[in-house]
Amino acid sequence: MLSRRTFGIGLATLGLSACGGVTPPPVTARSSSALPADLQPVPNANYDAWVAAFRTRAAQQGISQATLNAAFRGTGYLPGVVRRDRNQTEFSRSLEDYLAIAASDERIAKGRAAFAKHRSTLNALTARYGVDPEIITAIWGLESFYGARRGNVPVISATSTLAYDGRRGAFFERQLIAALRIIQNGDIPASQMTGSWAGAMGHTQFIPTSYQEFAVDFTGDGRRDIWSEDPSDALASTAAYLQRNGWTRGLGWGREVTGVASGGVLQPQAGGPRFATTSNFRVIKRYNNSDAYAIGVGHLADRIGGAGPLRGSFPPDANGLTKDDRIALQQRLTARGFDTQGADGVIGANTTSAIKAYQASQGLSVTGTPSPQMLSALR
Repeated sequence: MLSRRTFGIGLATLGLSACGGVTPPPVTARSSSALPADLQPVPNANYDAWVAAFRTRAAQQGISQATLNAAFRGTGYLPGVVRRDRNQTEFSRSLEDYLAIAASDERIAKGRAAFAKHRSTLNALTARYGVDPEIITAIWGLESFYGARRGNVPVISATSTLAYDGRRGAFFERQLIAALRIIQNGDIPASQMTGSWAGAMGHTQFIPTSYQEFAVDFTGDGRRDIWSEDPSDALASTAAYLQRNGWTRGLGWGREVTGVASGGVLQPQAGGPRFATTSNFRVIKRYNNSDAYAIGVGHLADRIGGAGPLRGSFPPDANGLTKDDRIALQQRLTARGFDTQGADGVIGANTTSAIKAYQASQGLSVTGTPSPQMLSALR
């Protein structure tokens, strides 16, 4: 099993960690009015006092009063940001489930379409930075579903709320200062700087300090615009990030290994596929320090490039069900009126709710846990 603590970026933000077969709606607006109620600013006198003291510290670090005034205009304390930060749990998901979401049929199809649409830009990035175009596209796909889910939470409100909250105060104050420098540099107006609840921004979800260090102006318009509908700067920034972290031109990320293999092979899930990885696999992990994430990027990149599914099989899960069994269970529950909101073989919140409803309807113990006996009963 693979564990990953989310930071509001990457797969967590885009519905992979919370997904379980459920895909959040695409971002269709950037205004705060489109946000849930708990991500709207609320009065908080202690937060206001913290901001007043912070403004002095920021000014001492070279942030102008004009920037501070623009950045904090209309912002405020966001209780939902604190709630999300406090409720991050260490979760375990099998590699099989992870890849079912990360390299779903929909994500592959949209990735191939995005690759074709932006082929000239991607080829130019490969020429400049040496990073495979499929890898860049796959990271884009995992981080924001090819730009559809960039996040619309005001970054200044989010990072200042988390800096004030104090659980990771020093870290988020650094992110807040970096965000203010981005605004002061003219890369984006304060009112348009949006991202995830934890401040990750743009098509490929850069936190402010990473943006400062790695973002590039590929279009040459004087702004490193990772928020634009045009993803060029964001994709270039991702390529630059990988290059500067040691990407080797012309070297793959790795490959699935079948049959007898020598040492150095990675097998994240017992009984599942094995992978021989390269130094570029470790570079991908610099983007997100997770074996599952790096395999997800590599495998999705391969599928975008035309490769087929993994050849190795995964063993039954802890409940004795294979992926095909879980898909059949979801299909049969839905057919009986207990809608699982899709059949991808991943037992997430919607499937668990459907199972509970079915169990209750049958007078069974309501556990939400699937089983081979349940599958048989639903035949």
